[in-house]
Amino acid sequence: MMPPEDSSQPRLAAGCRWGAESKPGTEERVVLFPEGAIKLQGTGRQVLERCDGQRTFGEIIKELQAQFRVADPAKIRSDISQFLEQLRHKRIVDY
Repeated sequence: MMPPEDSSQPRLAAGCRWGAESKPGTEERVVLFPEGAIKLQGTGRQVLERCDGQRTFGEIIKELQAQFRVADPAKIRSDISQFLEQLRHKRIVDY
């Protein structure tokens, strides 16, 4: 599979949706998919929340590079690309 291009518009794949896992005092977001669920926290959650089918991969990268200014911009791009490719391989994300 090819990594996302800047013009790609990542989104949850068909059959996947956001859900919530409630625990006393907190509510964590999970992605539900036909084979199970993935609990996302931190940066992974921030990335996937931006994968709305409207934003492009390039826009998502720019937003996160601005948010995490102290991190190497090339590493941010590489890490997010790899993260999305893993989710695409599991048929959770499409673009």
